[in-house]
Amino acid sequence: MAKPRIFYDHDGRHPLIYMYEPPMLKEELEAAVDELLGTPVEALSLTLGDAQSLLYHSRAGQLWGQNIKKWPHLIWKRGHQNLTHLIKAGHDPLQVLCDKAHAHGLSFYAMLLPQQGPRERMLKSWENPRFAADDWQCDLQPLEIGNKGGVDVQWPGYRALDYAFAEVRERNLQVIEEVLARYPIDGFELQLNYWPYYFHPDEVDDGTRIMTEWIGQVHAAVKRSDPQRELVLRIPADLHGCRAVGLEPLHWMRQGIVDAIVPECSSVDPSADFSAFVEAAKGRGCRVLPALQNRVDSDRVGEGTIEMARAGACNYWAQDVDGIYIAHWFGSWPYAANFYEKLREVAYPEVMATKDKVYRVPTEGNTPAKAAIAPNVADPLPVELAQGQAVQVGFTVSDDLKKWGKAKRVHVVILRVRLQQTTERDRLRFVFNGKELSEASLRKINQMYVMDAPRYRVFGYWFVFRLDAKQWPVRGRNVLEVELLKRDGQALPAVRLRDVELEIKYLMGKNYHRGLIDVDLGPDEL
Repeated sequence: MAKPRIFYDHDGRHPLIYMYEPPMLKEELEAAVDELLGTPVEALSLTLGDAQSLLYHSRAGQLWGQNIKKWPHLIWKRGHQNLTHLIKAGHDPLQVLCDKAHAHGLSFYAMLLPQQGPRERMLKSWENPRFAADDWQCDLQPLEIGNKGGVDVQWPGYRALDYAFAEVRERNLQVIEEVLARYPIDGFELQLNYWPYYFHPDEVDDGTRIMTEWIGQVHAAVKRSDPQRELVLRIPADLHGCRAVGLEPLHWMRQGIVDAIVPECSSVDPSADFSAFVEAAKGRGCRVLPALQNRVDSDRVGEGTIEMARAGACNYWAQDVDGIYIAHWFGSWPYAANFYEKLREVAYPEVMATKDKVYRVPTEGNTPAKAAIAPNVADPLPVELAQGQAVQVGFTVSDDLKKWGKAKRVHVVILRVRLQQTTERDRLRFVFNGKELSEASLRKINQMYVMDAPRYRVFGYWFVFRLDAKQWPVRGRNVLEVELLKRDGQALPAVRLRDVELEIKYLMGKNYHRGLIDVDLGPDEL
């Protein structure tokens, strides 16, 4: 039987138990499946929570909010109300959604968060009438990493459960075995990238061996329950980030203890390189399903546009991957027409080949990613420019512009570059794939100061180049070089290269229009 190629990540909370006013109806719960029908999604992966706060009727772990009497966090309270009402009415959420998915031909995977931090402890400390904002950070428990000392309280893994303790691993394994025994799931996912801190920093080497052994136990449990079931592991796309926290996904693939691997960047990154995973999977019976993220977090957009989704999906398919894992798109709920248009296309690179795209180099957003789950990019932005020293930024493009240019299907190709802390007196040079870009193709946009912005304010100048056919990007790796030739002598801050975007716009056919009214306005349309 063919395994699913297109997975959809559903966290079970934000677009579901948080949204419906109690008492939640069974039909409202089933919306998690209903909303995906008629799309290319073949498998729904539903978050169960972690062993301390589960979203189903568990006997091995603890139901979400089970021991909380007073709720300072009212959305978490609502989630608990909806879960308990459904269970008392005979509608175990996990069973209901398994049945609903299978009734409509969707595969169903259960997803456990092996690490989520001290959510229950935090709520209990909040019950204290003398609560202080960081009380819960000081309430260390014996099984938490910070209890061993030697780590700063601000380190993200300070309150994380320590997988060096057999008790922590065993409790999670019991939850996994319970789900495998009681529910008709098609596979099990471990979301190892949610809060990827599993060992004390001084014990990562030993921890790597311990984690590999535990993953092997989980895989064996999955196969004992049903050889057709598979274990899916979601991990940081950055291999250095994986190893820094005790995860060795390439080793797991070679050992045959994972059936599908999901490398995940923390934001939209069309140039992410999954070749190491694809190579390790060859001949191992392991599928590679890179996570296609929806989070951009720029000053202009929070979630990726359809043009950004196409760029990422096409680049991922071009790497000979086995499928796409749609990650965190549930943040777009309630789903509108543009969501479904975007979702419909990602499974079909041939459909997206002559559709508009935006290839964007990831840069820091309003909330920078944690180091262990940083985007998998070789040329991170922003970067400072020193006078006389060229800076290079690379990105990947999968479009065959040579082919579609001959067919007269390419409308325009635009390269956008934003520099911060630059002035009109600075002199700059831009070189794309070894060819210097001329001022004749340039439009500058002055945003050295803006009063308002769609999300948050970023100041600077946009340098917008309309590329002719000789300057179009090539298939594969492309390189932009920016050099500060002369600096404004009165300016003190360093110039920063912050944003690089390549936009490709297509025509539906030779000499076809771009809309009901299509007048070529030249550079002003940029």
